[in-house]
Amino acid sequence: MNSKILLQATLTATTLTLGIGLETANAALLIGNTRGDNVVLFDEESGNFLGEFITPGSGGLKAPDSLLFGPDGNFYVSSGDAKENSAILRYDGTTGKFIDTFASGGGLIRPYGKAFSPDGNLYVSSFLTDQILRYDGKTGAFIDVFVQGNGKAGGLNGPNGLLFDSDGNLYVTTQGSVAVDGKPDFSFGLPSQVLRFDVATKTSSVFVDQPAPSPDSFGFVSFLGLAFGAGDDLFVSDFANDIRRYDSKTGALIDTLSTNYTDSVPSSNFIGSLTLNNNNILYSVGFDNTANSRNLGAILRYDALLGKPLPSQGNSGSVFVPTNDKLLRPIGIIYTDRKVIPVPEPSLTLSLLALLSFCAIRILNKKTKSV
Repeated sequence: MNSKILLQATLTATTLTLGIGLETANAALLIGNTRGDNVVLFDEESGNFLGEFITPGSGGLKAPDSLLFGPDGNFYVSSGDAKENSAILRYDGTTGKFIDTFASGGGLIRPYGKAFSPDGNLYVSSFLTDQILRYDGKTGAFIDVFVQGNGKAGGLNGPNGLLFDSDGNLYVTTQGSVAVDGKPDFSFGLPSQVLRFDVATKTSSVFVDQPAPSPDSFGFVSFLGLAFGAGDDLFVSDFANDIRRYDSKTGALIDTLSTNYTDSVPSSNFIGSLTLNNNNILYSVGFDNTANSRNLGAILRYDALLGKPLPSQGNSGSVFVPTNDKLLRPIGIIYTDRKVIPVPEPSLTLSLLALLSFCAIRILNKKTKSV
């Protein structure tokens, strides 16, 4: 075999070897780290850490919030904590490679929830302007301000999660704040609610009024994530603690799931968004907010139908993945049964490139000696 063929064989073998250790997940949880500026992967069944899906700062990623797979199969992330860096970033839905800044402008400041509507447009919560903005779902071009907050109870005060139902109604969680000079002001004493919008008329009603605060909380309510379960029951996470399950037709409370995994009162952990898999298993993320905790996070798991916590082996309560340094103040979480590929570790790539160079030199040396 001549040196050229041998070298090509080595290149092919080494390229294939690059896949070693890169476990392709057939079902995974993707989690956005607001303090890590990245998106990480965990195996949905075992809870094993699979690696990064989006590396820190890729495409300008900053303080990622809600995560969403679009109708085009790509991955959309709410990014930015100020006017100058607020945008919806688009990544390849399989590899996590940055594609483009899909949507920005229109006054967007601190994007939180987002959702593609039945007509294909993208709706985005602009938290620090108390608005929901609309963008073209294919081009990302700004369309208009769909609705503006009014600083009154029942209004769009601190909009967060967005979710469309099968009838095309838009559900929105509000945190009860009023945007003042680009900052949230909670001094107005407004309630945290779930609003339901008729998209055609832009009119809204209070679907879920502010409930009594969780007994494990600091005495406030801050609705955040939204997800539909089996039977279209609506699950809503509360940043201040607890996940509540509501009848999606009437708004009546069905069940309350405790999220106080740190077992302190008031709870030292806060709660991010939530997601459900195809078997109606519900996952959420939380993080410890004590002074020395570094906001390290954990993943929680429940049987959504029975309202039962589903801890992994060796853990208690609802803890699926215990507190660890891969989760840095996590907020966004989404389940996917798509194949997703983690980014290779730099040390692995360098080691294999070194192996490739060594093999190539050996082949060339042998060829030289045989001449």
